[in-house]
Amino acid sequence: MTQDIRDFVTPSCELLALGEPTHQEPAFGYVRNALLPRLAELGFRSIALETDRIAALAVDDYVRGGAGSLDTVLREGFTHDFGDLDHNRRLVAWMRAYNRTRPPAERLAFHGFDAPTENTTAPSPRRYLEHARDYLGLDLDIAALAGADERWDQPEAILDAAASIGDTAEADRLRVIADDLLNLLHQRAPERIAATSRDAWYRTRTHLTAGLGLLRYHRQASQPLEPSARITGLLAVRDTLMARNLLEIREIEARRGPTLVFAHNLHLQRSASNWSSAELTADWSCAGAILGPLLGEHCTVIAGSLGSSPALGLGEPAPGTHEFLLQDRSAPWHLTLAAAVPPGRTRTDTIPRQGYFPLEPATLTAVDAVLHITDPAAVPAG
Repeated sequence: MTQDIRDFVTPSCELLALGEPTHQEPAFGYVRNALLPRLAELGFRSIALETDRIAALAVDDYVRGGAGSLDTVLREGFTHDFGDLDHNRRLVAWMRAYNRTRPPAERLAFHGFDAPTENTTAPSPRRYLEHARDYLGLDLDIAALAGADERWDQPEAILDAAASIGDTAEADRLRVIADDLLNLLHQRAPERIAATSRDAWYRTRTHLTAGLGLLRYHRQASQPLEPSARITGLLAVRDTLMARNLLEIREIEARRGPTLVFAHNLHLQRSASNWSSAELTADWSCAGAILGPLLGEHCTVIAGSLGSSPALGLGEPAPGTHEFLLQDRSAPWHLTLAAAVPPGRTRTDTIPRQGYFPLEPATLTAVDAVLHITDPAAVPAG
C-alpha cells in the first residue's frame, strides 16, 4: 500500500484512468486534485473528466489564460451539475494558476470526454454542424433541416421511441451531411490549418464528432425496444462515444505527454459494465472495455473504492468484503495493486441512491490497481 502514484505510472503509460465508485463522495475529487501536480512532474500535460467535451472547451480556454470568470466557466463549462462541486472549482483554479507560470508547451490542458447528453435529454446536432460549416466556409442551411432545437431537446425524444426524431428523413440527411463535412474537413486540412491553426482544426473536428454522436444517440433512442434493451442501447452508445473521444484526445495530446482521465468506475474498467434496478437491467461494453484491447499497456486503470462515507450514509464495510480488507487506518487513502487485494466478497450494504458500486472479483481482474479511501473526512480539500 502506498500513496505514491509514481509506482503505478509505467514508462509506456499514455492514459491513466482513475475511477470513482460513486459521484457523491467528494473525497475522490480531492485525491484526484492531489495527484495531478505529481503527475505533472512526471510529464502529464492534460486531464479529461466525465463531462461534455464541447462545453469543456470553455474550461480549457480559461485554464490556459483565457478571459472570463471562474464562476462563469464552472457554470457553462461543465455538464451533469459537476460545476457545482468544490473539488472541480479547486481543480480549475489550480490549473489556471499553474499554467500562468509555464511556457505554452508545458501548460496543462482540460478536456471533457463525455457526450453532450443528460440522463433524459440530448440536444440538437444543429450548432455542432454549423460550427463545421462556418469553419469550412460553406453555404448550407442546416437549421432548416434540423428544425427547432426543442424537437430534439424534449425528454420525450429520448424516453419514447415514438416521439424520437432520430429515425426521420431529416435526421438521415443530417447524418449524411455530417459525414460529408468530416471527410471535407480532412481533405482541406492543409489549407485550413495554414489559414487558422491546428487547434482550430481539431476543435472543428471535435464539434463534428459531437454532432455525429448526437445523431447516433437520437437514432438509438428511436428504436422501439423493451425498457431494458432500450437503456442498454443508450448506455452502449454513450460509452462508445466516450471511448472515441478519449482516442481523439490522446491523438491531440500525444506530442505533449500522457493524460489523466477521471470518471466513474463503470466507464473505465476493462470488463463489461452492468447496472440494474427493480425492473431494469443493462449490460454493455463501457469505454474502458473498448479501450483495453486498443491501447493495451499504454493504458493503466485504477478503480476507486470506499470504506465508509457520512456523505453517502454508507457505514463501515462488513468483515470479509473487499472494502473491509482494504481498510488501513494509517492513512486516509492509499493505492494498492489489484493483484495484491486479498480474496474477499462483494459488500451488500449499499442502496441505489448512493450511486456506489462495490468492488467485485470481476472488477479487480479488469483494473491494475485500487484507490481506496478509508476515511473521507481526513482527506484534505487542498
